[in-house]
Amino acid sequence: MTGKSFPLSRAYSLLEPGPVALLTTAFGGRTNIMTMSWHTMMEFEPPLVGCIISESNYSFGLLESSKECVINIPTVEIAEKVAACGNSSGADTDKFEKFGLTAVPASQVGAPLIKECYAQLECRVSDTRMVADYGLFVLEVVKAWVDPTIKNPRTIHHRGRGSFMVAGETIRLRSKMK
Repeated sequence: MTGKSFPLSRAYSLLEPGPVALLTTAFGGRTNIMTMSWHTMMEFEPPLVGCIISESNYSFGLLESSKECVINIPTVEIAEKVAACGNSSGADTDKFEKFGLTAVPASQVGAPLIKECYAQLECRVSDTRMVADYGLFVLEVVKAWVDPTIKNPRTIHHRGRGSFMVAGETIRLRSKMK
């Protein structure tokens, strides 16, 4: 594994800010990495994540066949690799090899974790009713991992047309209602 076990009840906190993610899939001896920014938390417990994946994307077929994946959350340190993964097709490229990323076996699913990422969410497809119309897969997070050495992850957020924002500062705001 790439880090310490992370409570599933808090898995939403890994995606709530909306970081760009690297979705890994595997089926029939093939693996792929897809850069993804269209995702959202849908439920706290069990943690459910909605992900939009185009039918034209190579990962679509792998996910549809295997019914499982890993959502890997990178930090700004590998932003160039994240963008490069998003600008190439896994149909003809081994993205792990080409971009120097390390595949690590997951504990609950067949798709690999990406070692260089800050956090990983192992997922199984929970609902496909909106896939045909919207490409929306509902995934249940079955295991979550986080690197305990990264205290304030600087995640990247897609702003469109090749622009990204870096997040990382944490502030606490509590309502003082009387």
